[in-house]
Amino acid sequence: MTTADDDVRFMRRALQLARAAEAEGEVPVGAVLVKDGEIVAEGFNQPISSCDPTAHAEIVALRGAAASVENYRLPGTTLYVTLEPCPMCAGAMVHARVGRLVFAAADPRTGSAGSVFDLVRSEELNHRLEVESGVLADESAALLRAFFLARR
Repeated sequence: MTTADDDVRFMRRALQLARAAEAEGEVPVGAVLVKDGEIVAEGFNQPISSCDPTAHAEIVALRGAAASVENYRLPGTTLYVTLEPCPMCAGAMVHARVGRLVFAAADPRTGSAGSVFDLVRSEELNHRLEVESGVLADESAALLRAFFLARR
């Protein structure tokens, strides 16, 4: 069973990964996929450096986990991400059958876990995720704000 302390611990790791993305000139978003209290895979944004529009932190983590367990389905997992997932990432989580999503900062432009859309809990889809939001939200939002301010 996951506790609030576990959520904070894994989100802190996702924030470390977000800082790694920032150091590479990418939007600072990090993701950690966990099963049974253990990290299965991690990722951070890489679309610019990899010339891959799908290389969002969540997708990188999902790909790594699927390869690690040799299955495209990831039931019983929790995905921790520093920014609310976009529609692409939310759809990938539904298809992978991720059990739970924990995100830090809401995304008022493309958020797909309740802010703009709610794909991960849509009754129209065949799988829904549990969602916890706001874990270390202030820290993640500050990191994102600073990144975009520096770019203006």
